[in-house]
Amino acid sequence: MPRSIDYYFSLQSPWAYIGHKLFMDVASTYNAKVNYKPVVLVDLFSETGGLPLMKRHPVRQRYRMVELQRWRDKRGLDFNLQPTHWPFNARLADGLVIATVEAGHDPDPLLRLAYPAVWERQLNLNDVETLTKLADDAGLPGQQLVARAATDAIGAIYEQNRQDALAADVFGSPVYVLDGEVFWGQDRIELLADALKSGRAAYRPQV
Repeated sequence: MPRSIDYYFSLQSPWAYIGHKLFMDVASTYNAKVNYKPVVLVDLFSETGGLPLMKRHPVRQRYRMVELQRWRDKRGLDFNLQPTHWPFNARLADGLVIATVEAGHDPDPLLRLAYPAVWERQLNLNDVETLTKLADDAGLPGQQLVARAATDAIGAIYEQNRQDALAADVFGSPVYVLDGEVFWGQDRIELLADALKSGRAAYRPQV
């Protein structure tokens, strides 16, 4: 029986973008099922003691820019450090991912277009037409799914993902949860791969 990974992320997160391809490769290598759980980051930060980017100390903001450059090189990517349409309200874009899953479609082709749309192509993912075209290009019924993404029903799932994240000790993006063990950040993907390869029991906090 394949193991399952809860994947908490937002399309607003550069780190989720940076790690997405490698994470999916790892999940595929070890035949792991991915449960896609987009989550609103601002609320998650506020409830777990984190700060939005612009409220962080300038030292932390400067270090983030250095880290983005390091990981851009490490992962072999080419993206803008400060895209034109970022930050943006990710409710509709993340909702599109939720609507895609709800309709029984694999959201990975959409994510592989949507992440670069923000960071490489500098498109506005808070724009209905942009999202519709991305979904269409991913082989999905774009107009139908974007309309569904805006509904209260999808908003309720988005909120449930936030509650699930808090219950699972998730506090950022991306987070990969394997058997209750939290792997925070795309720089933990190799550790996730090690856990999948070894089949070891999940580590737990020592309180």
